[in-house]
Amino acid sequence: MASPILPGTGLGSGLDISSIVTALVNADKSAKQTQIDSATKTNTLKISGIASLKSALAAFQKTMTDLSASTSTAFAGYTATSGTATTLTATSDNTAVPGTYNVVVSSLATGSKVASASFAGGTSSAIPSGTLTISQNGTNYNVDIPANATLQSTRDLINSKLGSNGFSANIVTDSSGASRMVISSTTTGAGSDIKVSGISGLEIDGTQVMGSNPSATASGAVTALATDASLTVDGLKVTSKSNTVTGAISGLTLNLLSAGASTGNGTFAGASSTVTVANNTSGLQTSIQSFVDSYNTLMNTINTLSKATADADGNLTVSAAFTGDSLPRSLISDLRAQLTTTGAGGPLSVLSQLGVLTVAGNDASNSGNLSFDTATFTKAMATPGMSGQVQQLFNGTNSTNGLFSRLGTALNTYLGTPVGSSGVRTGGVLDARNTSLQSIAKDLTNQQAALDLRVANMTKTLTAKYNAMDLLVGQMKATATSITSFFTSLNAQKSSS
Repeated sequence: MASPILPGTGLGSGLDISSIVTALVNADKSAKQTQIDSATKTNTLKISGIASLKSALAAFQKTMTDLSASTSTAFAGYTATSGTATTLTATSDNTAVPGTYNVVVSSLATGSKVASASFAGGTSSAIPSGTLTISQNGTNYNVDIPANATLQSTRDLINSKLGSNGFSANIVTDSSGASRMVISSTTTGAGSDIKVSGISGLEIDGTQVMGSNPSATASGAVTALATDASLTVDGLKVTSKSNTVTGAISGLTLNLLSAGASTGNGTFAGASSTVTVANNTSGLQTSIQSFVDSYNTLMNTINTLSKATADADGNLTVSAAFTGDSLPRSLISDLRAQLTTTGAGGPLSVLSQLGVLTVAGNDASNSGNLSFDTATFTKAMATPGMSGQVQQLFNGTNSTNGLFSRLGTALNTYLGTPVGSSGVRTGGVLDARNTSLQSIAKDLTNQQAALDLRVANMTKTLTAKYNAMDLLVGQMKATATSITSFFTSLNAQKSSS
């Protein structure tokens, strides 16, 4: 016959010891485990919410950074276009004036390039130790040359020490194996010629041109001296030490790319381009719409992280990461305060003048969102000079009074302030909150470990006690069986006698 004893059943008592112990342990564990599970779920949801909110804030801030970048025309009040982009490009600021300008570029600004006398030993030629001094525009730049230096190691030192100052050195070796040190500078304009002194064999007077067929001992400027850029604007002559010309036309920056050339009959023709400045109405509308869309994306994320959702019965009982939390309300309040603050001055002071308004109605899903009335915007742009005012409203007249800078400061409270050029942020409200939540998560992990240990010990103790009881019951049953057998045998003997 099959054994009636099941796995976990006591041999002596026949009781399911495993089930009894599990039931007792679970009864003791249940309340604490429910508490830990609930707290862990809530805490994990909040940690995830912090990460989502940081990501949304960073995305909004990136949009503002892109729109306000100095290299971007996103919020330029005016657009400047060059008719011949290979000759020059043009950018404008909010002080530009609509109009057209004929620009003729005769020559580009050039930098200084100098060469030393030749070294017969090539790149491995020995260079005396000492201080090499490179002079330009009245400033001396020193490089310490150690003992046992070569022409090549000296070149490498110049590049590593003075590369950030715009200097670069190289070595040119001719067919005979003789080498010259060639030093050039990114600084342009007449008078920026390089002079080198301090080390024998490397003395160079960059104010003297070497010529097309220099002797081995000759040194100086290669080809020509540094020169200014030369151009005309509507026939008026302009010179510039840089190929980035500012101030020649109010509100415009011209970036010169190519100059004129000989016509082949002994005359020279400059490279010309017509620069047109116009109101940037369509570009500003697109940029404002991009700002509004990005802001609304942020608000939608905040609302999603804040409002409870419906359960299976349709009741709003399922909490989101920040349901009932004051943090989102504080954030929205801080951002709205910047949207309603007046700008840097002038006829355009608030966003509503451009048709940017808060969404009306009671739809919670759109709470805090913005709308953009393009009809109001178009009407506002009909006012002369308004394009420049839009740029001023968003970018400001200094680093603090533009809408973008004010919003950026508000966001830094939550994201943290960038430290140096690393981009790493410190001191933000969200990081502080995340640190606190991580500490809670660690504490909950410790609580779970402690509970698991308690459960293991309790299981071990109860199992040992019930096994001892089972053994005792088994022994008692064996005794009872023995006694019963004795009396049964005794009664049988009496009956037979």
